[in-house]
Amino acid sequence: MARSSVFALATLAILLSSAQAQSNTWEQCGGQGWTGPTTCVSGAVCTALNSYYSQCVPGTATTTLASSTVATTTTASAPGSSSTAPAGSGKLRFVGVNISGFDFGCNTDGSCTASAAWPPLTQFYGAFSLFVHPTASNLVPGHDGQGQMNHFVKDGGFNVFRLPVGWQFLTNDVIGPVSQDNLTKYDALVQACLNTASTTYCIIDIHNYARWNGKIIGQGGPTNAQFADTWSTIATKYKSNPRIMFGVMNEPHDVPDIVAWAASVQAAVTAIRNAGATTQLILLPGNNWTSAETFVSNGSAAALAKVVNPDGTTSNLIFDVHKYLDSDNSGTHPECVMNNIDNAWSPLATWLRQNKRQAFNTETGGGNTASCAQFLCQQIAYQAQNSDVFLGYVGWAAGNFDPSYVLSEVPTNNGGTWTDTSLVAQCIAPKAGAQKRSIASFEQA
Repeated sequence: MARSSVFALATLAILLSSAQAQSNTWEQCGGQGWTGPTTCVSGAVCTALNSYYSQCVPGTATTTLASSTVATTTTASAPGSSSTAPAGSGKLRFVGVNISGFDFGCNTDGSCTASAAWPPLTQFYGAFSLFVHPTASNLVPGHDGQGQMNHFVKDGGFNVFRLPVGWQFLTNDVIGPVSQDNLTKYDALVQACLNTASTTYCIIDIHNYARWNGKIIGQGGPTNAQFADTWSTIATKYKSNPRIMFGVMNEPHDVPDIVAWAASVQAAVTAIRNAGATTQLILLPGNNWTSAETFVSNGSAAALAKVVNPDGTTSNLIFDVHKYLDSDNSGTHPECVMNNIDNAWSPLATWLRQNKRQAFNTETGGGNTASCAQFLCQQIAYQAQNSDVFLGYVGWAAGNFDPSYVLSEVPTNNGGTWTDTSLVAQCIAPKAGAQKRSIASFEQA
């Protein structure tokens, strides 16, 4: 057969294969230079996020993105940005708030006490003697987390909530099977999140810093199999809900072997997928408090890039990163001193594009101060301009925190009228418009 005929037939086969192939939910389906599938599997629609990236989003051809994700940014270069990669000018898909309470009693060494959890739902107050605030002598009322979430969605345009929970709470203080009673109690918060709107997503976050009572998972602490068993139970419960995301672990830190940690993450991913949760987003956390600034340099990116689904793909495996804006990146000071663009977000955006991956900033925030309003708004504007690689951000934190907490995003309710903290109102809420504005517009004299 003539070489020209072979070439023609091969080309035809490629075209036919391309025409028949479809991208899975959350996979790329278009954009400048894209040569892969341009249609999506049933139940998803190819949605343009910017000129460089279109993605299969759950819904139908008539589905539109939630109001919190439709804002278009004003294209502007970050001050001093060293990134030469093309910046998107699209929409941040997810913007939300952490709703804390089930994580109360957890320390950064992974020690948690189930009885110290303080569920951010009014239905529990006085109902269970288990739920005693750790600093109080008796049961004390908490905040209405369900009311907060309803307010954030209706009045602020948010569309995702992260729901931290201690591993010890889920298993009732033993390394072993999940306690169905405690999972049912935590599920009350998950259902409250899901019920805010049909477009709301909920992140299940095990808040243990890669540890159990001081010992690192897979490195002297609980085995990977024990960790995977917990995730298998959780995933089995939520496998049929596409609006659930799985946050494998909050803020691993001082993990000596990043490759071994990636193996622990792999065990969780495999367990989640094998439980039947085959399409939901799974968030993969790196070392050093999952810092966006050091995600590449400390080896987390390279190690976690090798984590795959059981079929060998990386579909819907998203890197989980955090970044605060105070002087030591601890999120413990009321003043902010940086927007994190040059030191963290610009280099990470370049790496993500080069490696065709995406990240989600699931913890960020600052004090209710002018400096944090300026710098956090700049960070948000930059992430929105690079929405092809950054899915969104989740502020820390509301739920059962006292309003005096330095990073409080707890809204107040006065006779049914909700009032946001200044940082939420000026910057974090999608309706505040930080995504739409140029970075330079937030400069203060």
